[in-house]
Amino acid sequence: MSTTATGPLTGLKVIDLATLFAGPLAATMLGDFGADVIKVEHPSKPDPSRGHGPAKDGVGLWWKLLGRNKRTLTLDLSAPGGRDVLLQLAAETDVIVENFRPGTLERWGLGPDELRAVNPRLVLARVTGFGQFGPYAHRPGFGTLAEAMSGFAAITGEPDGPPTLPPFGLADSIAALATAYAVMAALAGRERTGEGQVVDLAIIEPILTVLGPQPLWYDQLGYVQPRTGNRSRNNAPRNTYRTADGHWVAVSTSAQSVAERVMRLVGRPELIEEPWFGAGTTRAEHTEELDEAVGHWISRHSREEVLNGFEKAEAAVAPIHDVREVMEDPQYRALGTIAEVDDPEMGPLRMQNVLFRLSETPGAIRWAGRPHGADTEEILAGLGLSENRIAALRDQGAL
Repeated sequence: MSTTATGPLTGLKVIDLATLFAGPLAATMLGDFGADVIKVEHPSKPDPSRGHGPAKDGVGLWWKLLGRNKRTLTLDLSAPGGRDVLLQLAAETDVIVENFRPGTLERWGLGPDELRAVNPRLVLARVTGFGQFGPYAHRPGFGTLAEAMSGFAAITGEPDGPPTLPPFGLADSIAALATAYAVMAALAGRERTGEGQVVDLAIIEPILTVLGPQPLWYDQLGYVQPRTGNRSRNNAPRNTYRTADGHWVAVSTSAQSVAERVMRLVGRPELIEEPWFGAGTTRAEHTEELDEAVGHWISRHSREEVLNGFEKAEAAVAPIHDVREVMEDPQYRALGTIAEVDDPEMGPLRMQNVLFRLSETPGAIRWAGRPHGADTEEILAGLGLSENRIAALRDQGAL
């Protein structure tokens, strides 16, 4: 593992002021491709992700993922000394990512006007639950609320069951991807105009986009998508099925040709000739019959037989993995999706690799999340602060 940045964002300077989870994950994505990311944490209140989820030997493992490729700095932004240091950092920075409630940075004298005064080229990415304005803007906002408000929970779950929330940070993760994209778009704009800008990203919005054409359907047809469990109103068969040896597989037939191959594979080619079989939406009206045909065949074969049969038939199937199987899956292994990182605190760690592969300027995990404030002296010395000035800031509680 090399600690030298070589990715396409090498030379880009990013300050991560955000917590839990969209903003920090966006900054991680930038760091994965070479950006120099400084994670700023309160001196006495470390990033909450350090305490989220399981820990080993008192060290939070989620932080090891979320804090990778970031240098860590302690700074109390509400203290005069902390404000001064941040402005000094901002003068040499390309991007700041923050997720305080609207008005918080302004209250500390660190709003867009003050930041722009020291660096007109700065991109300020503001990631909040509901955005910077509107009736909900000042409410506490978390991904769970976005999963509820966006319509995701309403269409997730069994038809006769309650709306279902995901057991992980889905809305936050989607918002992180959108934030990283927004930052790159703003930087591209800066190349033309020479000036930075503010990114206002509300976590409730990106998840609504990935839910597809539901607003359009409702606007034009009055159609409200119901909960259908694993089934789809747009095509069939599409479900999870149990194999003879007790495993589960998922089948999708979004393409007409694939649906036909599946029916031939499971011994029901006569269904292909039915007039309703020619389109996904009409196939979905016969879900029970199609599910019975596919499920019956799968239930009489082992998982290996099912996967091999579908592969030979060029039909779409996947095993339903838990994390143990993900770690051993040959396709993930071939792609290098799980990377091993040497960590000074914990030794070798395995975690998700960078998001995608670039042929000429690939990203890399240079290090896992570092201890709270580990790089404070190095960062401040790099700004030109003397040892006495750093000691004075510590005495003031700003570090």
